[in-house]
Amino acid sequence: MKKVIHIFFTVLLANILLLSSCKKDYGNLNSPTVEQFLNNATKSELNNLVSGAESGMRNNIALYLDDVGTIGREGYRFSGSEPRYVTDLLGANEGGLSNSNFYITNPWASRYRVVKNCNILLQAVNNSSLITAAEKAGYAGFAKTIKAYQLLLNLNLTDSNGIRIDVADPDNLGPIVNRNDALAAIAALLDEAKADLSGASVAFPLAGFAGFSDAGGLLKVNRALAARVAVYRQQWDEALASLNASFFSLDGAFATGVNHVFSTGSGDQLNPAFIPQNQTGEVRVAHPSYAADIEAGDDRIGKATLRNANASLNGLSSNRDVWVYTSATGSMPIIRNEELILIYAEANIQKNNLADAVTAINVIRKGHKLNDYAGAVTQAALITEMLKQRRYSLFYEGHRWIDMRRYNRLNQLPLDRPADDTWTKFPLPVSEN
Repeated sequence: MKKVIHIFFTVLLANILLLSSCKKDYGNLNSPTVEQFLNNATKSELNNLVSGAESGMRNNIALYLDDVGTIGREGYRFSGSEPRYVTDLLGANEGGLSNSNFYITNPWASRYRVVKNCNILLQAVNNSSLITAAEKAGYAGFAKTIKAYQLLLNLNLTDSNGIRIDVADPDNLGPIVNRNDALAAIAALLDEAKADLSGASVAFPLAGFAGFSDAGGLLKVNRALAARVAVYRQQWDEALASLNASFFSLDGAFATGVNHVFSTGSGDQLNPAFIPQNQTGEVRVAHPSYAADIEAGDDRIGKATLRNANASLNGLSSNRDVWVYTSATGSMPIIRNEELILIYAEANIQKNNLADAVTAINVIRKGHKLNDYAGAVTQAALITEMLKQRRYSLFYEGHRWIDMRRYNRLNQLPLDRPADDTWTKFPLPVSEN
C-alpha cells in the first residue's frame, strides 16, 4: 500500500492538471509537487483536485463489477487473453484467489488512489486562505463523501479481512481494521461530510452529479450512500432516516441519481464496462440463471439480450450478453433511486413494517411490467422477494454477491462446474502484508 501511494503522488498530480481546461500558469508541469496544492491553493487548483477524484473513481470500475458479478454468478467475463476470470474467480478446479493477481490489486489500488486524492484535497482546503469558510466546507463535504464511498467498495471485496481506514500518512499507515469497525468508520466519515455540507457553498463543477451539484444536492447523495451503509450494518432506523434526507422517492424515476460519466473528449475515457453485443473473443455474458429465473413479462430481461450464437469458454456457456452498459459513452450508476426504494423495502421488512415494504416492492414490480406481489406477507417471504428484486433491478451494478453474503445465502448461488466454488471474500492484496 505504501509503495502504491508513493508512486501515485506524481502520476496523480500530473493527471489532475491535465483534466482542467483553465488557462492558468500552474508552475512546473513537468514535475508538479504536492506542495503546489498544499501551499495556499487557489480555487482553480482545488477544482482540479475535485475533477481528479471524480475521474479516478472510474479507474478499474469495470474490473470491480466483473469481480463481484462473476463471484455473484451474475455473469461471465470471457477473455481469450485472461483465463483467470473463469478460473480463479469461479474457484475452478478447487483453486483459490491469489493476493497478488490483477483482480484484487488493481481495483484496490485504484480506490486508494482516489482516497489519497481526497486526503490531499482536504489538506489543501485546510491550508488555503483564498476561499471562504462555506466554500471550504463544500470541498471537505465532497472529499469525505467520495473517500467513504471508495473505502466501502474495497471493503465489499475483502469483507471480514478488513481494510485500512487511516492512510493519510504514507509513511505511517493505520492498521487493517475489521469489517464492523470499517463500516462504523465509513459511516462516521459520511456523517462528518453531512455536517460539512449543511450550510456549505459549492464552488466547483461536477461531471456526473447533474441535479445534485450544489451543497443541498451533495447532501442528498451523501445520505443515499449513508443509507446503503446503514443496511450493511443492519441499522434499519438509521437507513430510513438517511433515506428521508436523500433523493429517495417512491414516485420518482428509477434512474435518478449520480453517475460515473464518460466521453470521447481528449484526455477522457470511454465506459470500460461497454462491450458490443454478439462479440467474440472479449465477451461479457449473463449467467444462464438470469433468464431462467426471471418472471414472464419482466422488462429487465432487456439487461441480458439474446446473442446470435452462444459464447463459450472453459466449460461455461451463455446465449445472452450483459446489456446494462449499452454504449461507450453511457453512464454508470454510483447510486440511484431504484436502489433507494429497495433499501426502503429492506429496512421496513426488517422492522416488520410489512405493508410499507410491500408498497415499495410493488413500485419496483409495476415499474418493470409485473403484477403486484402475491406471495406470503411474512418477513421471510418478503426478504426473498426483496433480494429477487435487487437481483434484477441492480443487475451488474455491483450488489448481488454482497447481498447474498449479507443474508448468508451464498450457498444458493449456482456452481457451474463440479469443482467450482463460491468465494466469501477476497484476500488482502500482497501490498498490505
